[in-house]
This record gives sequence, structure tokens and C-alpha cells, in this order.
Amino acid sequence: MLRPLVAAAVLAWAVPAAAHIALTSPPPRTTELKSGPCGALNSVRGTNVTVLAPGATIDVTWKETINHPGHYRISFDPTGQNFTVPLAFDDTSQTMNVLVDNIPDSPTANDTYTKSITLPNIECETCTLQVIQMMTDKPPYGDGNDIYYQCADIALRTGTPPPPDAGVPVNPGSPDAGTTPTPEDPGTVSGGCHAAGGGSALLGLALVPLWRRRRARS
Repeated sequence: MLRPLVAAAVLAWAVPAAAHIALTSPPPRTTELKSGPCGALNSVRGTNVTVLAPGATIDVTWKETINHPGHYRISFDPTGQNFTVPLAFDDTSQTMNVLVDNIPDSPTANDTYTKSITLPNIECETCTLQVIQMMTDKPPYGDGNDIYYQCADIALRTGTPPPPDAGVPVNPGSPDAGTTPTPEDPGTVSGGCHAAGGGSALLGLALVPLWRRRRARS
């Protein structure tokens, strides 16, 4: 009887912890959050790898399901998991591999966050993107309960197509930018020379009766 109760208690503790922040794009390595640098204790690179182009601009998206005051940080490491840890609740001095820091936390629970970032213009097969949530309502800082971690395993390869929502560049100076002209059917009357030719034929038919009357009088 004791063993099922212990298992239920462990599960009840683990599920809320895994639900505070959820990285959705790129997909995360694990849903665990508590251990740095990537959420799970002794976390290693998995098989769910997102392949992108060097220098690509992407949207990083995550959701906070249980609200805490604080901020977020996005980092990138080309060799794996070499990420720094903030020195205090409000520390933004750790800049190694950091792409953007101090992303404000919304006061509303269940908010979805999207941050556009530009990846380094390099090739790498073991790149890792990290999102951390710094929570400022759990002093003192440094007891292991202040940061949640999420990582996405990615690879940067030359020749990779852009993300589907990157759009197709067009020439803004062209009135028909982004469209392909449709070749005109030579047999279709649509103006220009075709319309002019049709008008001449009709005029010739209209003059036939007049020419006949003049010939009969003569």
C-alpha cells in the first residue's frame, strides 16, 4: 500500500514542475525542467533534431502554464551544452552564447511567448538552443529552485530551405511583384491588335451593301 502512495506523490510533484514552461518550437529535447543546462539530470542530445540553415531567422515559441514573475533568456551553443548560469535574479552580465536576455515575463498565466532570433551564420551538427526561465519569487537565489531549463537539439546545414513561414521575397518596386504573368492566348480577343483587326473586318462587311447599290445605279 505504501509503494503506490509514494509513486503517486512523486508523480504529483513531477507533473506541475514539468508544466511551468513548455518549449514548443523548435521542439524540446525533454519536458523536464529542473536540472541545467537542458532540464533533465545528465541530459544528452536526442534524436529529435531540427535542421535549419546557417544564419536563419526563426521564431522561438514557448508557453508558461503556471505564472512566476521574472524573465526569460535564449542562448545558442554550437558544440553542445556550454551555457552560463545567471549570477543573481537580475543578472544579465553572462553574455557567452546568449542571443537575447531579459525577455519580460507576462503577469498573465497560460500566455504563449514568441521571440524572433537570428542564428549564427555557421555550420554545426551538435548545436543546441536553450531557453531558461528566471523566477524571482523564490529567494534566496541559488538554491536550485530559481531557473527552469529547456533545450532544443538543432543542426545548421548549408542548403537547408528556409522555414515555411519565412515568406518569399519579392521586388517591392514592381506592381506585379510576387505574381507570374499568364501568357495570352493568340486566339483570344482582348484588346490591342486583336481588337483592332476585328473592328476592320466588321467595317468591311458594313460597306458591302453600299458598294452594290452604287454599282447598280451605274
